[in-house]
Amino acid sequence: MDLQELRSQIDVIDDELVALFGKRMDVAAQIADYKKEHNLPIYHPAREREKLQDVSEKAAPGMENYTRVLYSMLFELSRSYQSKRSGELSPLYHEITHAIAKTPKLFPQSPMVACQGVEGAYSQIACEKIFKNPFIMYFKTFEAIFQAIEQGLCQYGILPIENSTAGSVKKVYDLMIQHNFSIVRTFRLKVDHNLLVNPGTKLEDIREIYSHEQALNQCADFLQTLPGVNVIPVGNTAIASEMVASSGRKDVACLSSRNCAQLYNLECLRSSVQDKGNNRTRFICISKNLEIYPGSDKTSIMMILNHRPGALYKVLARLYTLGINVTKLESRPIPDRDFEFMFYFDLETSIYSEEFVQLMCELDELCEEFKYLGSYTEVV
Repeated sequence: MDLQELRSQIDVIDDELVALFGKRMDVAAQIADYKKEHNLPIYHPAREREKLQDVSEKAAPGMENYTRVLYSMLFELSRSYQSKRSGELSPLYHEITHAIAKTPKLFPQSPMVACQGVEGAYSQIACEKIFKNPFIMYFKTFEAIFQAIEQGLCQYGILPIENSTAGSVKKVYDLMIQHNFSIVRTFRLKVDHNLLVNPGTKLEDIREIYSHEQALNQCADFLQTLPGVNVIPVGNTAIASEMVASSGRKDVACLSSRNCAQLYNLECLRSSVQDKGNNRTRFICISKNLEIYPGSDKTSIMMILNHRPGALYKVLARLYTLGINVTKLESRPIPDRDFEFMFYFDLETSIYSEEFVQLMCELDELCEEFKYLGSYTEVV
C-alpha cells in the first residue's frame, strides 16, 4: 500500500471524527443547558477522572497515554464550549468593563511617578518614554515602589521586569506576589551600558566596577577581559555612577548609561559594552487602581495551580483552545508554601475580543487562585 492510499484512509477516518466530534459537542451543549437550569457547576472533576480511567482501559495496547491526552483536550474544549453557552459573565468581567468605562480615553501626561534609583536611572528613561512630562520621585528599592503606589504617594510606578539578555528580574516577580496593583502600560527600552570613570582614569587603573546586578550580568563577556577587577553589585546603575563621581577615585568605574556621564561629570572609557547589541529591558508601569486604556491588546495574570500532574497543561490547553498566544510564562515559589508556585502569564488578546471575555469568565475553574494584573498596550 502506497502513501497516497494511506492518506486516503486517514481522510475517511478524519471525516468520521469530525462528524462524531460535532455530535459530542451537541450533547455537551445539552448538558450545559441542564446544568444551568439546575444551577450545577460546569466542571465535574470526579466525572472527568472516571472517564479518563475508562477510555485508558479501552485503549489499544501502547495507546493508553495518547488516549488520555486526547480526551484531556476534549474535556477542555467541552468545558470551554459549555461556559460560553451558559452565557454567565463573571464578577471579574463586570469589574473589567467598569474599569474600561471609567478610565480616561487619553493616557496621563504629567502624573507623579515612582522610580527606583537616582537621577539618570534606566527607570527614569523608561518613565520619560511612557509619560510626556512626568513628576518623578526616586526610591531606593523595588519594594518601596509598590509601597508608594499602595500608600498613594505616587499615581504610577516604573519597574523593570525582564531583560533580553539576563532574563527575568526575579525580585520584582517575587514582590508582585505580595502586593496589589494593576499594570497599565509596558515599554521595552534599548539599553546601552558604558564604562564610566572619573576624568583622567585609564583602563589599567581600574580595580573596582560598580553596577546593578542585571547590568553586570548583561556585560559578563566584557568583564571577563578585566582580570583582577573586583565587580561590586549595587542597587542601581545611576547609583553606581553617583558613587564613582562622589568618591573622586581614579581606580573605580561603573557600568551605566551615557546620561549618567553627563549628569555626574564622568568620562566614557568604553561604550556599549553589553554582550548583545540588541539589549532591551521591559518595564511595567503600575497603578493602585485598575485602569484600562483604549487599544489594550495585552493582558497579564498570575495563577496558583493545583500541585498535581497536568495542572499547567490544562491551563495552556484552554488558552490554545481559545486561540490566545502566551508571550511570557514565569514561575516563582510562593513564600511559606512548600513546593507551590505562582505562575505569571503574559497574553496577547484584545480586551474587545470574544476570546478575552470567555477567558475572564473561565479563570476561576482553571486554577486554585488567580490574580488579574491588568490589560494594556506596550509602547515601542
